[in-house]
Amino acid sequence: MDKTNLINKKQLFGDLDFNSISNNPDFKEDSVREIIILPILYHLGYLQENIVRSKTLQHPFLKVGSNNKIAIKLVPDYCLKVENNFAWVLDAKAPNQRITDLDHIAQVYSYSCHPEIHSTYFAICNGFEFILFRVQATNEPVLQFCIDEIEQYWERLAMYLSPDSFQIGKNITYENNSVTSKQTDKFDYSNRPLLEEIPVKKQQAKRHFGVHGYFTKQTWNVVADYIKTYSKPGDLVLDPFGGSGVTAIEALMNNRKAISIDLNPMAVFIVKALIAPVKLDDLRDSFVRIKDEYLANEPKTAEEIARALKKYPYPKGFALPKGSDVDTVEQLFSDKQLAQLACLKYFIKKEENENIRETLMLMFSGLLTKTNLTYHNNPNRPAAGQGNSAVFAYYRYRVAPEPVDVEVMKYFELRYRKVAEAKLEMASHINKGTIDNATILKASATNLKWIPKESIDYIYTDPPYGKKIPYLDLSVMWNAWLDLEVTQDDYNQEAIEGGENHKSKEEYNSLISQSIKEMYRVLKFDRWLSFVFAHKDPEFWHLIIETAENCGFEYIGAVAQKNGQTSFKKRQNPFTVLSGQLIINFRKVRKPRAILKANLGMDIAEIVMQTIEGIIAKNSGATLEQINDELIIKGLELGFLDLLKKEYTDLTPLLMSAFDYDETTDKFTIKTDTKFQTHIDVRLRIRYYLLSYLTRKGREGNNPHFDEIILAILPLLKNGITPEHQTILSVLEDIAQHVADDCWKLKKADGQLKLKI
Repeated sequence: MDKTNLINKKQLFGDLDFNSISNNPDFKEDSVREIIILPILYHLGYLQENIVRSKTLQHPFLKVGSNNKIAIKLVPDYCLKVENNFAWVLDAKAPNQRITDLDHIAQVYSYSCHPEIHSTYFAICNGFEFILFRVQATNEPVLQFCIDEIEQYWERLAMYLSPDSFQIGKNITYENNSVTSKQTDKFDYSNRPLLEEIPVKKQQAKRHFGVHGYFTKQTWNVVADYIKTYSKPGDLVLDPFGGSGVTAIEALMNNRKAISIDLNPMAVFIVKALIAPVKLDDLRDSFVRIKDEYLANEPKTAEEIARALKKYPYPKGFALPKGSDVDTVEQLFSDKQLAQLACLKYFIKKEENENIRETLMLMFSGLLTKTNLTYHNNPNRPAAGQGNSAVFAYYRYRVAPEPVDVEVMKYFELRYRKVAEAKLEMASHINKGTIDNATILKASATNLKWIPKESIDYIYTDPPYGKKIPYLDLSVMWNAWLDLEVTQDDYNQEAIEGGENHKSKEEYNSLISQSIKEMYRVLKFDRWLSFVFAHKDPEFWHLIIETAENCGFEYIGAVAQKNGQTSFKKRQNPFTVLSGQLIINFRKVRKPRAILKANLGMDIAEIVMQTIEGIIAKNSGATLEQINDELIIKGLELGFLDLLKKEYTDLTPLLMSAFDYDETTDKFTIKTDTKFQTHIDVRLRIRYYLLSYLTRKGREGNNPHFDEIILAILPLLKNGITPEHQTILSVLEDIAQHVADDCWKLKKADGQLKLKI
């Protein structure tokens, strides 16, 4: 029987009478250790070698003695090891000691966060009670029970503390992605692969490129691939930080249902107006009518401008954020710009059809980006209209040294063409018959109470990051012109640092944490959350991971996803600058495993080498940047990124000495006819050696026989359990094709060593 299954007290403690413990003066702390704690540890699945007793630790800060040179010793009763790292710490107390005593909790907490331990959990047991805390959430225990009721709590205890309840982050393993027709009949949510980095196609979707500027925008084809991988047609996809709506639109374009919410009414307006179904002929007729009316009434002379400013409404008195070059929205425009924009808006608002009116206002809103005094022309593209608004370039309202006066109707007409093209592109999937599949709302990600519990099939979201972009502050101009209300409560709920409300880092962290809790509540079990990480501070990584694990998410792995070329700064500082972004993937499961933190007192060289060999095996050779990316992920996962920065500022000498380097591909590979030095998944090793061997034979024009293949690679695999010939054959069938007389050659993609698995 599995030791972590349900158990009874007799199996653990024999005929022990718990009522007699309190009256037995000989039942002290050592009795708690031997009679209560050890049986629990053994039945959880820990072997003697995994139970480290009375490990002596030096206090990392405090010393005593006349010269403060004598280190204070810390001695936890039990340190439990999994995968050679400490998973949790347990301290025994005498039965007359209260396990909730703050001094006891503080004492055991100090053991668990010691650099030589760095554990995920810590626990206290006095023979009567057991209490368990997560190191990063000591405000309340994750589990507390009376020992004589342990049967009722055993499943939860095992879920948190059995050796199988821990993982060492993302594993680099062999995966066979060949899909048979039978496999595609049933979509298995619990067994989806982690995606590799996806080449970006930014400007190839008219629905996202050129319609309307926004502060951040996920690459549409990356989002689409994630949606198609982790959900199936008909599923409900959520983005609680919806922004410009890439997640929602790509969900709809791939036959899913979508919920997109955002606190910024500008963002909500953009998405709703973009997907609003319209007849393009009717839209064209409305545009022509408005164009004619506008041109007939366009204010040009000083007298016409003055008259228009009295006749047509425009924003007045809307305060801009501190740091802006002017105080109010209307000061961002010349009188001519105010008059012409107000005139154009007046005629748009006269349109009776709501969807057409909102679509025209989307064009108008896009026009605002160019028609204001903060519009900076691009010096490399001197023609008017080739630059950008200051808020998108500098993240503040900065008046241009030489403001550009663009022709309103010319650029309104350009907006019309862009939006019409986007509508046409979306029409087959987003139309009058499918629009009910979309819910686009102004709301807070911290409160999704209107979404039923466990009703969402997939979440892809890109949250705001720290101080970089105060979205509501920077959207004042658009929200004012679009007559969209922003309340004080919106500012209170906005997850940023700083801003007009001077939010602290703690407030920002709290709002992000609350949003993750809500995502957990609404997501179905066995479903996925993909969380975009683009922060510069590793501390925020740990906030996301620890909050997600506290909720019940299981971390599956992070994937590096670039959005452009690597910067010089990134190349010079590989472990201090994050290029692109990471996409962190979680799954909501009933028995989640926690990530083990690396013991910071250990030598991390083996982890580094195993990570390097793993990514080389995975990609059949890896570039320096790919290796750096994987090491950053591993350093973040296991909590040793600071050590990585200090000890491996330049990986090149290590790589050049330990691996072969191909100047034509910029890739490092395992030295020819050399074994892997660390433990790598056997099927991954088989695949790597098969690719190398068959590629070499292919260049020679030779298709080797199966027996030749076995003789060539089997000696390289003998650093562990020797695989059966059938295992080698199954990998071979995945990457190569059978030719006459039981000979083999690589499939075309593999011959180029570019197979993705």
